[in-house]
Amino acid sequence: MATALLAVACLVAASPAAAQSPSPEPRAGQEPIKPIPAPRVEDPRRVSLGERLFQDPRLSHDNRRSCGSCHDIPTNGASASARDLAVDGMPLPLNTLTVFNAALSFRLNWEGNFRSLERQAEGVVRNPAEMASSTDEVVSKLQADPETVRRFRDAYGRGPNVTALLDAIAAYERTLLTPGSRFDRWLLGETAAISAEEFAGYQLFKSLGCISCHQGVNVGGNLFQRHGIFHPLGSPDPPLVRVPSLRNVATTPPYFHDGSAATLPEAVREMGIAQLDRVLTEQQIAAVVAFLNTLTGTYKGAPVTAAAGAQRPRVRQ
Repeated sequence: MATALLAVACLVAASPAAAQSPSPEPRAGQEPIKPIPAPRVEDPRRVSLGERLFQDPRLSHDNRRSCGSCHDIPTNGASASARDLAVDGMPLPLNTLTVFNAALSFRLNWEGNFRSLERQAEGVVRNPAEMASSTDEVVSKLQADPETVRRFRDAYGRGPNVTALLDAIAAYERTLLTPGSRFDRWLLGETAAISAEEFAGYQLFKSLGCISCHQGVNVGGNLFQRHGIFHPLGSPDPPLVRVPSLRNVATTPPYFHDGSAATLPEAVREMGIAQLDRVLTEQQIAAVVAFLNTLTGTYKGAPVTAAAGAQRPRVRQ
């Protein structure tokens, strides 16, 4: 349910002529967006262990929630909720970003407060609203399980410890890349992979400033930006956020740091008002959305899909 801070700048309508023309050959070396690479080679024993730990509720103090509780790997790597629930049953302050392609971002989380997957995993375990535990507590639980001890010895040559725990989770998360989007196929030379309308949307996205924040291999994820420049955009905090990746953005509603935009067209429309002080036309919105739809990649050979049942925050009575 990774949310998107769409840096749309001075959007104007795509011309009818552009919408009718075929998509030209991509200039792969000159485009500001790069294809997602194949995942780097990881020790399969560590990846397998990390995958098990990602779904292991023993990472939480009460043994009731795992990383997979909010990050649904079979669908979009996040969830369908505007904000997932904290340990106390209240909504978390920020929308859950997808774990897919997180390894390609320079910082992690909306506030960019973690520089590595290992430190983020440790932070989640320690966060009183998320796992409310500690890495020492988790390791103690794992050491009491002979099968888990065996798996750690097989992967690391020793039993569970904090370093191996965090390394295994990070090794697994580094494999959660989603290459093979239609846009990446176009970048790699498959001209027919995107339509003329989608290409026109990409040209609009580039020429009108969206690309200034959303570029590179992750189409974002590599700088910070303020939101609500002209008009409020969702909740005011935090005022400065890490620009999220737009990879798989069509599958990750609701949008924004607080999950307040239910659909992608709504998110684009609201960004025009908040960031540009203008109301975008339906044609402008449709063109940008058409391009964004080409950024949906594949995981284990299957297209990334939206999580079912998007919903507003549930507040405990």
